[in-house]
Amino acid sequence: MESIFETERLAVRELVYSDFECFHEMQSDDVVMLYTTGAGFCEEENRRQLEDCIVRYSKPENDFWVYAIVEKTARQFIGTCAIVPNDGLPEIGYRLLRRFFGKGYGQEICDGLLKYGIEICKLPEIIAYVDTRNVASRKILDRSLLSFVDERPNPDGGMDRFYRWRAQPHCDR
Repeated sequence: MESIFETERLAVRELVYSDFECFHEMQSDDVVMLYTTGAGFCEEENRRQLEDCIVRYSKPENDFWVYAIVEKTARQFIGTCAIVPNDGLPEIGYRLLRRFFGKGYGQEICDGLLKYGIEICKLPEIIAYVDTRNVASRKILDRSLLSFVDERPNPDGGMDRFYRWRAQPHCDR
């Protein structure tokens, strides 16, 4: 399958049904899901979510893009990344299988996703949120092209850090 974009070690492509085993492993892992949904999902819910992501690719007005992250050398599914609407703005996000934590893939995919959104999709603005308790992801966003804006309470009783990137206006002289 053709890549949507690549980084040094990673390729990003559309999800396929054969991703289910690894997708389910990631989505059902309470540690992986702690700062997003609070707990993992059951097999039935993960099947529905994967199906929904795949079906959206063919919808003409789709604005909810979730992709597979694949380690290029081993051709191994390692997670997902996304550009999805949040209050009318494109929000980026990523999720990795726990066994791929701590290998630098989070920073690599965050930077690659931002580059894709800015250079290929020509998005004028990109946002991201991270629960302040998610120290690893917070550090990734702090090192990214995104700028810290503020902290806001989240529905889980914690605080989210809000980040934004905006295109610079061009002056025509």
